[in-house]
Amino acid sequence: MSQYPNMMQQQTAKKGSDVKWEFPLGKKNLICIAISIAIIVVGYLLMSTGMSEEAAVPDGTWNNFWAVNVAPVILIIGYCVVLPYGILKRFDKPATTDKAE
Repeated sequence: MSQYPNMMQQQTAKKGSDVKWEFPLGKKNLICIAISIAIIVVGYLLMSTGMSEEAAVPDGTWNNFWAVNVAPVILIIGYCVVLPYGILKRFDKPATTDKAE
C-alpha cells in the first residue's frame, strides 16, 4: 500500500465527486417508441381478423386480404423501421457556434 500513495488518493477523490446520470432516451424518443408499439398492436389486430372457421377456401386462396397481405407489412414497419428509429435517433442537437458563410 505504501508503494502507491498517489493511486489511493486518486481513488478516494473519484468516489467523492458527484456524477449525474441522465436517462439516454428523451421525451421524443419515448413518444416514437409508443407510436411503434401502437403500430405493432394494430398489425397484430389486423392479423387476428384472419382467424375464422375456414380461413382458406378449398381452391387455396385466403378469405381475408388484410390479415394475409397488409398486417405483415405493418408489423415489419413497426419492428424494423419505427422502433429502431425511436431507440437510435438523437433528437437533442448540439448547438453550433460557427457557420460557414
